[in-house]
Amino acid sequence: MDTSDTGRCRINEALADAGHLRLSGKETRQQLEALAPLSDWAVFADSWNAMPVDGYLANGGRYRRRRHANYLATPDGIVRQAHRPHYQSRDYNPLHGGIERWFEPVEPAISDGASLRTVLAFCHRCFAPLAPTVTHWFVEVHQFRVEASDGEAGLPTPEGAHRDGVDWVLVLLIRRENVRSGVTTIYAPDGEALGSFTLTEPFDATLIDDHRVHHGVTPVEPLDPSQPAWRDVLVVTFRPA
Repeated sequence: MDTSDTGRCRINEALADAGHLRLSGKETRQQLEALAPLSDWAVFADSWNAMPVDGYLANGGRYRRRRHANYLATPDGIVRQAHRPHYQSRDYNPLHGGIERWFEPVEPAISDGASLRTVLAFCHRCFAPLAPTVTHWFVEVHQFRVEASDGEAGLPTPEGAHRDGVDWVLVLLIRRENVRSGVTTIYAPDGEALGSFTLTEPFDATLIDDHRVHHGVTPVEPLDPSQPAWRDVLVVTFRPA
């Protein structure tokens, strides 16, 4: 068994045991590059610079930019599906749930590029063994940029501590620029805090069993209010198709 297989076994075991896991950027990158070269990573990361404002924020904020895509993952591979709205019930998202949210799609060069495809393959290898009876997975990809300014903090999770209403979640940090805070806390269903950490370096990640734990992230604020400030993440969710 090579080191990448050993690492994935550790990830599978940790998720089965605790329902959540934080990975360092170094470990995440090693896992990804063991699957395929991240040949377009610079282009992939730069695509966060060209995202439209999320027009669905119920609090009227203009601090979040977003793109969305969906895929079908099967034993035969992972295939992008026709663009569709993102929907959550109010049971999972009281602030924004109950409506179809039509976000702009992830650009084709990014959705079919090496980096995103490798991230999706990594997720599939981490999550699918934990539900061996499921052969087909509905996968959603969300590019998020949360911006912060002197007059408006950026809220990575404006709905507060929450579940996403899926089976599995990956949150992968792409980049932070001129921001402080953004602390992730994992909670038990009864509200007990199970651990907190901050994703600070590219490739820092957390993997979550959405049935077993809740998660939330504190607002980000600019270190230097005179300069642009943002937090870029990729969120990937899996649920049975």
